[in-house]
Amino acid sequence: MILHFLLLFLTFFFYLLFPSSPLVLSASAPPPLPLPLPLLSLLSLKSSLNDPFSTFKDWDPSPAFSNPGSHDHPVWCSWSGVKCNPITAQVTSLDLSFRNLSGIIPPEIRFLTSLVYLNLSRNYFDGPLQPAIFELTQLRTLDISHNFFNATFPPGVSKLKFLKFFNGFSNDFIGPLPLEFIHLQFLEQLNLGGSYFEGVIPVGYGNFKRLKFLDLAGNALEGTLPPQLGFLTQVEHIEIGYNGFTGKIPVELALLSNLKYLDISNCSLSGLLPEGLGNLTKLEVLYFFKNNFVGEIPMSYTKLKALKVLDLSNNLLGGTIPEELASLTELTWLSLIGNNFSGTIPQSIGELPNLNTLLLWDNNFSGILPQKLGSNGKLLTLDVSSNSLTGPLPPNLCHGNKLFKLILFNNMFTNELPRSLVNCTSLSRFRIQNNLLNGTIPYGFGLLRNLTFVDASKNKFRGEIPGDLGYAPMLQYLNISENDFNNELPSNIWSAPSLQIFSASSSKLTGEIPDFVDCNNVYKIELQGNFLNGSIPGDIDRCQKLLSLNLSSNLLTGIIPRELSMLPSINAVDLSHNLLTGTIPSSFENCSTLENFDVSYNLLSGPIPSSGPTFPNLHPSSFSGNDGLCGRIVAKPCPEALATGDMEAGNNNQQHPPRKAAGAIVWIVAAAFGIGLFVLVAGTRCFHASYGRRFNDDREIGPWKLTAFQRLNFTPDDVLECLSMTDKIIGMGSTGTVYKAEMPSGETIAVKKLWGKHKETVRRRRGVLAEVEVLGNVRHRNIVRLLGCCSNRECTMLLYEYMPNGNLDDLLHGKNKGDNLVADWVTRYKIALGVAQGICYLHHDCEPVIVHRDLKPSNILLD
Repeated sequence: MILHFLLLFLTFFFYLLFPSSPLVLSASAPPPLPLPLPLLSLLSLKSSLNDPFSTFKDWDPSPAFSNPGSHDHPVWCSWSGVKCNPITAQVTSLDLSFRNLSGIIPPEIRFLTSLVYLNLSRNYFDGPLQPAIFELTQLRTLDISHNFFNATFPPGVSKLKFLKFFNGFSNDFIGPLPLEFIHLQFLEQLNLGGSYFEGVIPVGYGNFKRLKFLDLAGNALEGTLPPQLGFLTQVEHIEIGYNGFTGKIPVELALLSNLKYLDISNCSLSGLLPEGLGNLTKLEVLYFFKNNFVGEIPMSYTKLKALKVLDLSNNLLGGTIPEELASLTELTWLSLIGNNFSGTIPQSIGELPNLNTLLLWDNNFSGILPQKLGSNGKLLTLDVSSNSLTGPLPPNLCHGNKLFKLILFNNMFTNELPRSLVNCTSLSRFRIQNNLLNGTIPYGFGLLRNLTFVDASKNKFRGEIPGDLGYAPMLQYLNISENDFNNELPSNIWSAPSLQIFSASSSKLTGEIPDFVDCNNVYKIELQGNFLNGSIPGDIDRCQKLLSLNLSSNLLTGIIPRELSMLPSINAVDLSHNLLTGTIPSSFENCSTLENFDVSYNLLSGPIPSSGPTFPNLHPSSFSGNDGLCGRIVAKPCPEALATGDMEAGNNNQQHPPRKAAGAIVWIVAAAFGIGLFVLVAGTRCFHASYGRRFNDDREIGPWKLTAFQRLNFTPDDVLECLSMTDKIIGMGSTGTVYKAEMPSGETIAVKKLWGKHKETVRRRRGVLAEVEVLGNVRHRNIVRLLGCCSNRECTMLLYEYMPNGNLDDLLHGKNKGDNLVADWVTRYKIALGVAQGICYLHHDCEPVIVHRDLKPSNILLD
């Protein structure tokens, strides 16, 4: 009777959820058929969870009610993610992964009593893990990875007595590692990595009898590693790095005879590398990087015949590379970066048949590189930079045409470049600067379709610079500075379609600067310290993205082309120490992006522009060595004819206005100034009255100076007026407040107003001002643009381009995550790719390179 009442109640519960389904009751009618429990459980899941992309749209129960007596082909067994036992129709497998689901797992999930496989991975579930899942006592596999489950791990997992695989990777669990897992005698895989578990690894974790896979990496664990881990006799994979472990590696790990993968990287372990690990004959991967290990590589490691990956980078290891390491014929990856190794690199290393990655940079190696490196046809990456290596480069580095990175800088390599490199179509990054390489740069590098970065500076290359570099389809960075070319630049050097940075300073270049035809994407040109002659090409305005131009210390003649001042983003111009004549074009007064301008030690004459955002603030040394220049900056009055612009009469035929008209203009300007001053005073008082409480600690004391890094259509007063009329705060941090501001032109910008000049905040303010110096010279599609900086004695405002979609942190962890932009995994991928490209640019392609040091979701803005 009680059971009948329960089933009847469940049936009514269903019709409450789905009122469109007909329900007819009468005094004489028999009670309705009860819902099958699998159906009730699945429909409860559908109704309880947020499903922004309607992935449950095929979970349609209506056929079950059109033929309620039929159970031969249960409707739920055809639903996506659901698998049933063909005989009993009980649900045995439920896969809800990759659906962007969020919400609370309903307690009705426990009605799936035959479930052996449950996958909830890669969704947006948060809050505590629902203990109802532990009622599914037949489970063999439980995957809750890549979610946001938080709080401590709930009790009850020991009820899953048949569980073999548990994956909880990448969640937000806190507290100690759960002990109940040790009661699961069939457990083979335990993954609790990527959360915030703290404390020590329980000693009981050495009692798993069948465990083959253990991942505790990327938590907040600490203390020493328990020796009991050596009792996991069946384990094949241990990954426990990226924690705060200290002490030594237990010698008991040498008992793990089945171990194939061991990763204890990025901890604070110390002492010697354990000799006993050399007995692990099945070991294939060994990651010990970023610890504090000392001593040498144990000779016993040369017995690890199955070893494929050995990474001992960033430790305090020393000594030499054992010659016998070359007997590890399965080795594909050898990384000893950032240690104190010395001596020569064994020549036999070059004969390893499967080696594809050799990373030895930042050590003290000497001698020559193994001359057979690359001969196996599998080499992908070679980085031996910052050592003391000498001799020729191996001739067959790209024998298999797979070499992607060749990084050899800061050594003493000699001889010519191997001719085979110009046929290496796989090559992308080629860095050989600061060596003693000689001969000519061979023709052919410009034909490599994947080549993006070339730095051949500070060598002894001579002769002709190959013209094919102007055809390189992907080349973005080309530096051939400080060589001995004694030759001209190729006429097509600016034509490489992707070229952004070109540097050929101090390379004994002769001849004239080639015309700037097809100079579309170049934003930095460095040609200082050469023997270039002739004039600056007048078509420099073709370089529309140019930010920095350095032509100093050459033999250039002629005038400064007016077109140079017309470039929309030009920031730095150095034309010093040449033979330039004529005047400084007055059009530079209108160049709002210019910050550095140096024309010292030329033959220039005439007035120095005295207005505009840049010239009034330049140091007189920028114009020294030009006896004919005059003006306020150099404290040398100009003759009246020069001061009124007669020097440019040939280029400007406008008539001076009559005296009466001039007088009228003066009065109009004075009246406009008076009105503007009244509005400014009134506006300032209103601003202080309305927002004095918010800004009473950072008073704006003029005059304002605007430093612009591109052409701006607004003034500091426009910014101040907008801030006085808006309360659109979009961010606040330790250094200031960020506002959304709409300029009179309709352009929307972000204004970062730094906190006032208190004694305790001066240091912070100075630190943030570094953004001006750094970001002002950075241009990349994945780096937010700093438009300019407004400052006076007491206040600084940084002006950025506005990012309408906020930051990544809000989208990842804000409310209604199922409805936000990054619910789409394709979008997530694009964001990750954009971040990687931006960081790669900062770390590798800036000059000098920039380390961000505060990369986090809240600092990733979305356009």
